[in-house]
Amino acid sequence: MTTTLSPSRPATRPSSLRDIDAYTRRRRRRSQWVRWSLMIAMGIAIAPLALIILQVIVRGWPALGWEFFTQAEPPHRREGGGYLQGIVGTLYMVGIASVLAVPLGIMGAVYLTEYGRGWLPKIVRFFSDVMTGVPSVFVGLFVYTALVQQFRFGTIMGAIGLAIMMLPIIVRSSEEMLRLVPEDQRAASAGLGARKWQTIAKVVLPSAAPGLTTGAMLAVARAAGETAVLLLTALGSLTVVTAFSGVAQSSMSLLIYRGATQPFDPGKERAWAGALVLMGIVFLLTIAARYITARSRR
Repeated sequence: MTTTLSPSRPATRPSSLRDIDAYTRRRRRRSQWVRWSLMIAMGIAIAPLALIILQVIVRGWPALGWEFFTQAEPPHRREGGGYLQGIVGTLYMVGIASVLAVPLGIMGAVYLTEYGRGWLPKIVRFFSDVMTGVPSVFVGLFVYTALVQQFRFGTIMGAIGLAIMMLPIIVRSSEEMLRLVPEDQRAASAGLGARKWQTIAKVVLPSAAPGLTTGAMLAVARAAGETAVLLLTALGSLTVVTAFSGVAQSSMSLLIYRGATQPFDPGKERAWAGALVLMGIVFLLTIAARYITARSRR
């Protein structure tokens, strides 16, 4: 028997794992180009915000002091003083607005998630989405026409306007958080014999509590910086007001607006300091909301 030997092929040297072919190099260059483009776009987007924050800090820090938090605002041309009446008014109105809006918003979200069927939930979601983009001056005009003309300016009127601004934010954010609760938890609760309201109260709401808290705090942060709605509901005051109705109330945003529009330098310096304080409050609320969200994810 004769055997035919095939010609032997030359031994090829195995390529190193570090060798990169032309296609891989093109992909790597394209990936780097996209990465740098996104970083440049992000820098362009962040630059205006960074400039605003830097300007507020530079202009507002020199006017800050202990008296800024403990004294009411003097006339605009006089130096010194602070925004005590604005701090008290903001705490009053935002606190009352939170008491009004947070329970209603969470209950509305529970209805949309657990009970809503048919056309009514669609209408509620539609108007909630519309209300999140409505200018606050329209809300202030509505409250002024419906309530202020009968009951005068005051803390309650301003709180109602802020609550209307907060309500759609809480409804939509709370609905999304409630939808993230697994259906298995609801089924397990029903399998143990719990009624629907017991499942909602003892399973769904505790599971979504961190997300509900985050949405509520973000709504509070937005309400703390509103100005237009308070111009038509709270009006403003030069002294500290503790009454809930019948007397015009002040706020940080109103004092900042009026201090920035007058021609005297001391008033403008206090306005910059008020803007810094208000920005710090919103910043702290936002960080707290992010922290709660991060803890809930872990």
